[in-house]
Amino acid sequence: MADGAEGAPNAVHRQGLQGVGWRARQPVALRREVHFGRVLTCFADRPATLWDMLRDAMERAGDADAVLAQEARLTHAQLARRGAQVAAGLARRGIARGDRVALQMGNRAAFVEIWIACLRLGAVLAPMNPRWTAREIAYSVNDCEAKVLIHEANPAPGLPAPEAVPSLMATIAAGDALLFAEADPDAAPTSPGREEDAAVILYTSGTTGNPKGAMLTHLNLVHSVIHYQLGMEMRAGDRTLLSVPASHVTGLVANIAALLSVGGAVVMQRAFKARAFLELAAAEGVTHSLMVPAMYNLCLRDEAIGTLDLGAWRLGGYGGAPMPPATIAAMACAVPTLSLQQAYGSTETTSPATLMPTEQTADKPWSVGLPLHCAEIAVMDEAGREVPAGATGEVWIRGPMVVPGYWANAEATAREFFAGFWKSGDLGRMDEEGHVQILDRKKDMINRAGYKVYSVEVENVLARHADVLEVAVTGYPCEVLGERVRAHVVLREGVAAEAAAASLAEHAEAELADYKRPDDWRLRDAPLPRNANGKVVKRDLRDD
Repeated sequence: MADGAEGAPNAVHRQGLQGVGWRARQPVALRREVHFGRVLTCFADRPATLWDMLRDAMERAGDADAVLAQEARLTHAQLARRGAQVAAGLARRGIARGDRVALQMGNRAAFVEIWIACLRLGAVLAPMNPRWTAREIAYSVNDCEAKVLIHEANPAPGLPAPEAVPSLMATIAAGDALLFAEADPDAAPTSPGREEDAAVILYTSGTTGNPKGAMLTHLNLVHSVIHYQLGMEMRAGDRTLLSVPASHVTGLVANIAALLSVGGAVVMQRAFKARAFLELAAAEGVTHSLMVPAMYNLCLRDEAIGTLDLGAWRLGGYGGAPMPPATIAAMACAVPTLSLQQAYGSTETTSPATLMPTEQTADKPWSVGLPLHCAEIAVMDEAGREVPAGATGEVWIRGPMVVPGYWANAEATAREFFAGFWKSGDLGRMDEEGHVQILDRKKDMINRAGYKVYSVEVENVLARHADVLEVAVTGYPCEVLGERVRAHVVLREGVAAEAAAASLAEHAEAELADYKRPDDWRLRDAPLPRNANGKVVKRDLRDD
């Protein structure tokens, strides 16, 4: 079924422009517009591009803090100038509007400077998880045909060989010092493009094993940022603690873009550690966070939460998994000023599609929230019909924050988008008031501390090992991380299990990012359980 086809769910008509959810709670000016061949409900008053939004904020905030990192502390004015300097340096190396810039970097000030530079130039940023292997980096660089790869001075686990990434004109190491320090910021060109142009390509693991490059346009990003501004009541002077990866849609949009857009500050933590998080939150007067529930649980386990001054911490967003009611209650006791708020979204929805009003978090812990102002959510059955309120089906999402599709992947775009809706693969339901509940996942995905691990990607990698006859990957519960990764491997005849286990672990380390690698190996003599159609019955593996 092609995107834009007739037969869209009637949720559009039922919700209308006033309808349910955040539209009813916070009336704002909305109008229907045509974008990407879809009729979408949009904010009537908005900037044309994310560059326009952030440029205005940097000019307005001027001397206020913008980025507070281990290696640098920048005001908004300093961030604007350093971004211009990087833009000038990239332009001198031939980067122009529409060119892709791959970035493999952790939570550093340079990450934000490079993104500001790309937005100014109209270049497309392609962030890559710093924990990716050379194979994973090469695939994404080649897929988007990036012209430049900027990476940390000492990348781990390593970079692809030059011959593996033929599109690259340059590979540039960026340390703690200003990138392109010799460039003249006053010479930086400005050409941000149009609102339907891609601004970011984010790679999300696919159910076929290869990552897909979701194209986040200016239209998508601007709407998601405004959703966060309204739903989280953000204001000038707010400070977020970025503890999830900047290369993830949550870090990029919910933390960096949303806070900078209101003249706030991004406090950067290179890797989450509960004690360091709490100490940074107290020292910097952090008001905002957005993490996975496991991180809040780890904070509760640290005795420092009862001794540090966390009185500025106003809002704690979370997503990726439900928050246990006991955790909600414990956080309320430990940090009385903090309101918890669940969000639900994905890379394809440029982060949020729903947010839970904070006053309802404790009473409705089962819900991921209400549809945001421009979000249209339908719960659909297998025949493509919307189910009644309270009934279970697949969650479909439409709105100006939903990406137009995947970079150079028409097949995946046609498969996962229909009539402007993105078919999430999540099974859920929605009540009459619009509260959305996620019950299960249609897609075979493991949620490891907020990182999405698709079983088929790990299976494809492990199946290439010479000792493996067949393999299946499942998740198993973990009190701290939510889920971990388990590999069920049938070895070829005559292979010694002990030697194979060590060899498989080395193979996974070389081919997979560390969060995708199996935590537990089950080496089997018996074949994998299969149904009459020959499909592996993973339920039996999980129950075993």
